Amino acid sequence: MSKSAKRRPVIAHSHPKSPVSESYRTLRTNIQFSSVDRLCKTLMVTSSSPMEGKSTTINNLAVVYAQSNKKVLLIDADLRKPTAHHTFHLSNRYGLTDMLTSQCTLDMAVKVTDIPNLEVMTSGSIPPNPSEILASQKMTGLLEELQQRYDIVLLDTPPVLAVSDAQIIATKCDGVILVVDSGKVKRDLVQKAKNSLEFVQANLLGVVLNRIARPSGNAYYYYGNE
Repeated sequence: MSKSAKRRPVIAHSHPKSPVSESYRTLRTNIQFSSVDRLCKTLMVTSSSPMEGKSTTINNLAVVYAQSNKKVLLIDADLRKPTAHHTFHLSNRYGLTDMLTSQCTLDMAVKVTDIPNLEVMTSGSIPPNPSEILASQKMTGLLEELQQRYDIVLLDTPPVLAVSDAQIIATKCDGVILVVDSGKVKRDLVQKAKNSLEFVQANLLGVVLNRIARPSGNAYYYYGNE
């Protein structure tokens, strides 16, 4: 597949006044209110299974945070099937894995986008051992350093039930959002994903229900607290 074919428009940037973009702003507000007793500077977005819209959700969430004058970093921590470099039209020569394995500096791993206040750390080289890299102390130290540089750090991860990566990252983040395709994923899989996150004592802030049709037939995203 060509690079152009993989490009995914971020609707919160291309159509900021659309109803869908407003839904992402509502999601941002709900996240802020759900974590009033705990400052949420690192937020992970995942799903129970592939193709539920987790990357679309986190990309748009990053944009609406940036639009609110927050300094935002989006990290593509899906080291199995990274997409952020395609979405934001960035080089993936250096990224998260290269930084963690001392192949590049932090400044080399972080890329400036054409969206004000939004920077992206792409996945970097695909490693043979993603789980071990993400579980490392260097990853923990990196997130601690990034919290000093940015108002919020958003992490895109693989689906919870596919590999252990999401559980590992969840233990290092202030909050977790679970994206659910309401028309595709069975309830027992969602419950299993929720249980997996709770098993590692993740701070599950809530669930985004994707692809629920309005009366007009348009899709929208709904955020609900646990």
